[in-house]
Amino acid sequence: MSKDMILKIIKENVREISPDIQIEEIDMKESLKNLELNSIDRMEVIINTMEAINTKISFVEIGKVENIGQLVDLFYYNKVNG
Repeated sequence: MSKDMILKIIKENVREISPDIQIEEIDMKESLKNLELNSIDRMEVIINTMEAINTKISFVEIGKVENIGQLVDLFYYNKVNG
């Protein structure tokens, strides 16, 4: 699975939770919080993404992520290194 595919999955999950967000405008440097998703919505995006790519990541690791690009990298690293 590529990083581009993981980003696409994250964007689809954001759109599902908050249809008002224009996913085409989501930048890798933005955080989910900056997209005005509340903490429950952010966790839903993360959990749905983990399910979609069939991986698990500790929430401690996720808490260290500062933006969507780092989140993509974390998912990719965990998926590749399982």
